[in-house]
Amino acid sequence: MAADAWLLDQHRQGMLPPTLRFYTWSSPTLSLGYHQRRYPHHWPEITWQGQPLSWVRRPTGGRAVLHDGDLTYSLVTSGWPGRREAVYRQLCGFLQLGWQRLGVPLSFGDRPPSGQNPHCFATATAADLVTPQGYKFIGSAQLWRQGAVLQHGSMQLAPNQVLQAQLFGVQQTRSSPLGGYLPKDINSLVSRLTQAAQDAFAVTFEVQPFTPEEVAAIQTQATTWRVEPYRPSPRG
Repeated sequence: MAADAWLLDQHRQGMLPPTLRFYTWSSPTLSLGYHQRRYPHHWPEITWQGQPLSWVRRPTGGRAVLHDGDLTYSLVTSGWPGRREAVYRQLCGFLQLGWQRLGVPLSFGDRPPSGQNPHCFATATAADLVTPQGYKFIGSAQLWRQGAVLQHGSMQLAPNQVLQAQLFGVQQTRSSPLGGYLPKDINSLVSRLTQAAQDAFAVTFEVQPFTPEEVAAIQTQATTWRVEPYRPSPRG
């Protein structure tokens, strides 16, 4: 998450080109939206395999997302004219194209946002990509800075059913509908989605790992996005 924010800042300053990233998580992690302060009392008590659940704060808004068994994408770009909602939908186009080619057609949800549920994947709003069965598969959010935009989101490939139930309740937990549509490994999936992005945006991406200096800069910024869980007030 800190790397996403760092890339946005570097691109905004003209120091890096537009960037597409994909990443997974080394351990189950709960990310909160930038402004999210309210969540259930029991969340800080939840552990996984004897260890406290990791928490981070996203640079973007929205509600809580459990990152485990998902693939996160991050897109940093600029120069897109029009309203932010229209830009959002255009940037989501590569996801729709990529998953369509994999046999999973995705469309935007049709429900208005609700501030009552702290779980990002509890409902599918007009900003989310859902399957024909109504399963919310990809939830995304944006952050704009001086004409540059960070858009990142989570693809629920194989949700951790146990943790999902502990955090959000059994009634909100459903299995991913992908079945045999997934490529054999994450690298193959990333390759297919990268090709879809190149086709959708008419660009060519060049793979460029972070340098040691960039990693150090990102690690310095990472302290901004860590979250120390706290127990909400009785009215929280």
